[in-house]
Amino acid sequence: MLQLDLKGKTALVTGASGQLGRAIARTLAACGADVIVHYFHNEAQAQKVAEDIRALGRRSMTVQADFAREETVFAMRDKVAPFGLPDILVNNAVSQYRWTTLLEQDTADYLDQFRSCVMQNVLMAKAFAPHMVEQGYGRIVAVNTECAIECAPTQSAYAAAKRGQDGVLRCLARELGPSGVTVNQVAPGWTISERERENGLDPMAHYLPLVPLGRRGTDQDIANAVAFLCSDLAAFITGAFLPVCGGKVMTSI
Repeated sequence: MLQLDLKGKTALVTGASGQLGRAIARTLAACGADVIVHYFHNEAQAQKVAEDIRALGRRSMTVQADFAREETVFAMRDKVAPFGLPDILVNNAVSQYRWTTLLEQDTADYLDQFRSCVMQNVLMAKAFAPHMVEQGYGRIVAVNTECAIECAPTQSAYAAAKRGQDGVLRCLARELGPSGVTVNQVAPGWTISERERENGLDPMAHYLPLVPLGRRGTDQDIANAVAFLCSDLAAFITGAFLPVCGGKVMTSI
């Protein structure tokens, strides 16, 4: 039977204290990886995620950094080096802001999203990809969004930044491919996470009719796709943009 086997691998997940990040970190650990849990503000939740990972029999550590500032990203690299530089990098962290129409959106929100989506991927690659290139193996998976395809009203800052992220990572996939490093993206839809399960599900009457599979995805659905792209079962996949949204958006040929 085919299995997602990440034993012997070390993963770093940005935003791993967040709703989606913690599901990804736990899933990678369940597949056998040791996991570095990155956080920005929520140290207590990051420590809880690390404890959960250790309970699965894997090693884990937490590390704090502003993922969009070069000096803190490289400081993070130096801090995790004794634990082990990652073979797997999951760029999941995202900055939150208030969505509104382009004419009403604060211009600072566009710069914030550029830092969050584009510069995070640039800086994390600069810090951690050289080790992957040197060893001839690596997996980089970034979280994108269905919004990058939809470009619906009020999505302009987020969609613009995620489209910029897509361009950066397609270039990176071509640049790192000869070294045996794959670069892929997953694009979730409106995802059910721990917070919503605890507080009650939104019926989403306006959203579900647009989803061919007839339901919303869960954080575990997204984490499963990430784990697949991190595994050797996806060894010949790079440069992919994989919607994980029940068919709400579909890439075209």
